[in-house]
Amino acid sequence: MSTTPVTRAVVVQNPQGLHARPAELFAKLALQFESRIALIRNDQRADGKSILEILTLGVQPGTELILEAQGDDAQQAVEALATLVESHFGNYETGNLEQKKG
Repeated sequence: MSTTPVTRAVVVQNPQGLHARPAELFAKLALQFESRIALIRNDQRADGKSILEILTLGVQPGTELILEAQGDDAQQAVEALATLVESHFGNYETGNLEQKKG
């Protein structure tokens, strides 16, 4: 197992921040990797594989987070998770809400 952590800064642009649904998507993706994954906000640290711990960060839109992974697949984990955050969690809110309204 690699001991050097891989990190990357991301900014949450999701309109409602990192609430329950995006936290679930993040944790589900994180669980696909063997590496230990953490989300860091200022001096707070959360297990990236735990929805409840992610929610304790209270992430609002515009919040900068540090993604940190440590393990053999750390680089792949950070890249995949950063892509998820930067994609606004797949823009799921807009598509789903429009379909439900119609």
